[in-house]
Amino acid sequence: MENFDYKNICSELLATLSGKQKETIVRRFGLKEAQKETLEAIGRDFGVCRERVRQIQSASLDKINLKIEKHNKVFQHFSKHLKSFGGLRKESILLEELGGYDNKNEVSFLLSLKEPFKRINENNDFYSCWITDKSYFDSAKKTIGSLFSQLQKIKKPSSVASLKSPLKRKALLSVLEVSKKIHSNEEGLYGLSSWPEINPKGIKDRAYLVFKKAKKPLHFKEVTELIEGSHVQTVHNELIKDSRFILVGRGTYALSEWGYYPGQVKDVIFSILKQAPKSLTKEEVLGKVLKQRIVKENTVLLNLNNKNHFLKDAEGKYTVKEI
Repeated sequence: MENFDYKNICSELLATLSGKQKETIVRRFGLKEAQKETLEAIGRDFGVCRERVRQIQSASLDKINLKIEKHNKVFQHFSKHLKSFGGLRKESILLEELGGYDNKNEVSFLLSLKEPFKRINENNDFYSCWITDKSYFDSAKKTIGSLFSQLQKIKKPSSVASLKSPLKRKALLSVLEVSKKIHSNEEGLYGLSSWPEINPKGIKDRAYLVFKKAKKPLHFKEVTELIEGSHVQTVHNELIKDSRFILVGRGTYALSEWGYYPGQVKDVIFSILKQAPKSLTKEEVLGKVLKQRIVKENTVLLNLNNKNHFLKDAEGKYTVKEI
């Protein structure tokens, strides 16, 4: 791994500038203080307009560019590193990799001096990144679009290996890191950033993940124990309010996506009979309800014998009473 004294290189490049030029570059790129400053802020201190500061910056960079050939090894190192990731890298990661914690701004400044390095600003779909050719960013957009469509069809978090892409793994991971639409979870699986399995928001999503991992109904107290820092009443309230959770027994919930019907026992019987292609025997209804609810058999039978809702034919089979 190459080791460069980035601070010394930057100081050497700035040495040819006048006082005002040097101060402009130092403040704009955060080469002294970690915080980069705006054209407006510098202009207020200089007593000039924003456009004048921009002109000073442009003239300063032109001067510096006359001196950068001496440091070609630095730029070759940058280029080699970026190309190893397919020519594109998320800015926050790249600056850390090249400059460590103390030299991020220096690396950012040096990258901005020379072709083919180009910074892509952050937008709604991508984090800011650096590229060595515009075609790499165009390719990244197409790749994310393809992966987004794949994940929409799969409808669950997936490993990188299961996703189809012409990119090699290292380049593909670098593209994924730049995307705001697709993120990874703690298990290293990728999915849409809007999915609770990827980006859980609040207790209700964390509870949802608990059920997904358990793959079985749970009492709300069990769910609380599996969510660090949560409170029983808060968890119970969220389970009650969210349609993703179905009460299947006293304090016990399951996910609606597992095929559980919402409502009381009466509502469950109604749904079962309504969807059945023919009338059902008492035993058939009982068996289906007990797969849906943790209740006593007698509770099911009492509801089934409610003549206001259900009818029993001559063969002793049940149907929904049509109103």
